[in-house]
Amino acid sequence: MFRLGVDFGGTKIEAAVLDGSGRFLARVRAPTPPDYEDRLDATRAVVAEAERHAGVTASRIGVGGPGSPNPATGLMRNSNSTILNGRPFPADLERVLSRPVRYANDANCLALSEAVDGAAAEARVVFAVIIGTGCGGGIAVDRRPLEGRNLVAGEWGHTPLPWPKPDEHPGGPCWCGRRGCLELWLSGTGFRNLTGRTAEEVAVEAGAGDGAALALLDVYADRLARALGVVVDLIDPDMIVLGGGMSNIARLYDVLPHNVARHVFSDTFDTPIRPALHGDSSGVRGAAWLWPPE
Repeated sequence: MFRLGVDFGGTKIEAAVLDGSGRFLARVRAPTPPDYEDRLDATRAVVAEAERHAGVTASRIGVGGPGSPNPATGLMRNSNSTILNGRPFPADLERVLSRPVRYANDANCLALSEAVDGAAAEARVVFAVIIGTGCGGGIAVDRRPLEGRNLVAGEWGHTPLPWPKPDEHPGGPCWCGRRGCLELWLSGTGFRNLTGRTAEEVAVEAGAGDGAALALLDVYADRLARALGVVVDLIDPDMIVLGGGMSNIARLYDVLPHNVARHVFSDTFDTPIRPALHGDSSGVRGAAWLWPPE
């Protein structure tokens, strides 16, 4: 009983083999090359190396990455690794790996990983957030990813900031062609662009009691809370899990429950908000869980 997953990121490609209980049997990483064909070759190489270390050969592979394939054409869209857009990436992966591949958005893989045996293991409906270099959302229901008819369920990062204040409207231009997307406000990249500071620097200063740093984090938490409040109104998840670099800011877990409650169309809000238990391992773990066990 084993699974093989691939986390296909903008800077690294990771392949991992898990046993039936979710323990890593092997884990191999390589830098993501700039060229498309080289990325396919690098994926093949890390998969082969992971299988060699684990002493197994997988009949099927799960891959998590940015964007999603168009369900009618199979061509990628919505990927911030724009080199993938317009290409039959899942089909090309099957070609170079010579076996069936299931591809899912990386945020859905985060949700799936944490729902199966992570921070949300006891929850039925899970909303997972990636707030790192980019910003995205994923949904898992009954330990399966919810992708939707058009394969865009959970594309939270490219929805607008709710209830914008005068200085937040209309927001800057996003790479997707729209303005004011959550990715511009909530990603680590967006935080740095808006404040001129990294979140890590600000978090350290806030922990030391610096008033200006605390104020920056409170503005960020208010924006995140508004965005999560809309999610609660739409799907009312049993658990919200945060992943990515911004999720490491401990202050968020102190202030978010109260802030989200102010924006939910309900007189009660007790949904737990937790950091991802598996951290940056959730992507590859969730990809491995895309298939049932061998």
